[in-house]
Amino acid sequence: MLELFKLISCVAEDGESTILIQGESGTGKELIARAIHENSSRKSGHFVPVNCAAIPDELLESELFGYVKGAFTGAQQSKIGRVQFAEGGTLFLDEIGDMKPALQAKLLRVLQEREVEQVGAVRATKVDVRVIAATHQNLEQQVAEGRFREDLYYRLAVIPLNAPPLRERKGDIPILIGKFIEQFNRRKSDRPTSLDPMSVRSLQGYSWPGTSGNWKI
Repeated sequence: MLELFKLISCVAEDGESTILIQGESGTGKELIARAIHENSSRKSGHFVPVNCAAIPDELLESELFGYVKGAFTGAQQSKIGRVQFAEGGTLFLDEIGDMKPALQAKLLRVLQEREVEQVGAVRATKVDVRVIAATHQNLEQQVAEGRFREDLYYRLAVIPLNAPPLRERKGDIPILIGKFIEQFNRRKSDRPTSLDPMSVRSLQGYSWPGTSGNWKI
């Protein structure tokens, strides 16, 4: 984790290079992305998170890239997308491995040309945004299977970071326990100060699976 913190500090100073954070669900990938943004020259801009797995495919394009008035039925006025909303700041694309191929092509254009094309627009708009992507999936395997664009993968993984699962850093567990007790004591009348050693050993012996996926750090 200390090595990861050093990397976060280094890549934050860059402020431009695209970053790909890989790791199991629950390992704090968004926290890493926020830390990079908040310690960068872009911290005065927006940090805009987008969960690519949570937004339906038919809506994700307009959410990301926006649309112009009349682009489709119900588009009564133009709307900027989250890419443009992140202008001067950071766009965080969580679960990038779930993005469909058609949108992967449009995202590649954003990274290559630094411009975004709204749905229904006849011309592109220049954007200044840093992209940080994250996934719990093995993108190299997806590329090999033809489910993720190889050119986009290399555009995203300019700086790759790995978020290690808790089971690989069990020495952090007592520290985390102390932090949680301190946090909970602010809202409770009875104030325990620690866990008994047996409970700590039990937590350190847990496998902390996080996800059923096959990603390996």
